[in-house]
Amino acid sequence: MTSTLETVSPTTPQPAREAGAASSGTRVLPALQIGPITVDTPVVLAPMAGVTNRAFRTLCRQAGASQGFDPGLYVAEMVTSRALVERNVESLRIVTFGADETPRSAQVYGVDPATVGAAVKIIAGEDRADHVDLNFGCPVPKVTRKGGGSALPWKRQLFTDIVRAAVVAAEPYGVPVTVKMRKGIDDDHLTYLEAGRIAESLGVAAVALHARTAADYYSGTADWSAIARLKEAVRSIPVLGNGDIWSAEDAVRMVRQTGADGVVVGRGCQGRPWLFADLAAAFHGSDQRVRPGLREVAETIYRHGELMIDYFDGDEGKGMRDLRKHMAWYLKGYAVGGDARRALAMVSAVAELRELLDALDASQPYPGEDAEGPRGRAGSPKQPHLPYGWLESRDLDADFEARLREAELSVSGG
Repeated sequence: MTSTLETVSPTTPQPAREAGAASSGTRVLPALQIGPITVDTPVVLAPMAGVTNRAFRTLCRQAGASQGFDPGLYVAEMVTSRALVERNVESLRIVTFGADETPRSAQVYGVDPATVGAAVKIIAGEDRADHVDLNFGCPVPKVTRKGGGSALPWKRQLFTDIVRAAVVAAEPYGVPVTVKMRKGIDDDHLTYLEAGRIAESLGVAAVALHARTAADYYSGTADWSAIARLKEAVRSIPVLGNGDIWSAEDAVRMVRQTGADGVVVGRGCQGRPWLFADLAAAFHGSDQRVRPGLREVAETIYRHGELMIDYFDGDEGKGMRDLRKHMAWYLKGYAVGGDARRALAMVSAVAELRELLDALDASQPYPGEDAEGPRGRAGSPKQPHLPYGWLESRDLDADFEARLREAELSVSGG
């Protein structure tokens, strides 16, 4: 089988594509409509803390566009509403987009309706993004133990007030608001159907469901049947499915099984920004897929490093440190020795990065299934960490309300 190296731009190397006859060209889904925004390829890059910064989004977006179709929606890392209102430098960096990023998509986390509303007003009113997503899916204990993230929809009035505040703040500027959530806290405390209906009634533009509970964390198999049930419950706005999309074929299978209007892709693209080329092709009816050899992977890593340095305003050390976490993902399945992997995982300078990459056996072809499938740490089911007495009532008392505000400080989610 032969393949050719294609490029989107002189500075952005793209992996070789597997040769193959295009299929009938029949679209799998129509374009996704998020309020006034038309997303031609109904695929969303999930916001992932420490991963989906401007550098990685650039690689994903350019890969998606390499098929000749308009790319999907690429969401920035989550930003906490309190930090944004306080004009935290790093938070403002998160909601700073590249000149070629359109539409611009930001995700906000918060537990206080007034603070969330103020944060959304900053984003919309200062023209920092074209779309705002609200995070109700984070399962991280330091968030849920304070009632935030995937624990929050259990308190239905608080969930209602936060969503309403965001929609009201964004509405004058024509910025659509969406909601990303999990099924609930655990199988005995599911909230997603009620939360979906509430969000729909308040005017959100779409809802996305990660088909796991907080207790599931990232373990086991996502419950795609829950996405189908949400689609049946929420009829007037798009419903997006998230969970266990490791390939374009998984994405197509999800929408066909569930009736979802699009997909949200998270861990499946870690170390594989070219997955968005596969997704664009698949949703537009083509069977062409990216199958990069190690040479193409190395060039993508180097380009990622350059973009990281630019993202951190020329700080080479910071850019390289941030790149390290991606190395194991990029090299999954390739025959790269332990010494080389350890050196790349400790890289501190771009010249060093170039030297290490040049020393790899670049003649290696795509390793097939070994480079695909689950990546990152799935972990095991966890007992959700919740405030004392959290599950005793669906209502929020004054004491809980005061403690909830603490959940906005220094958190990251997914």
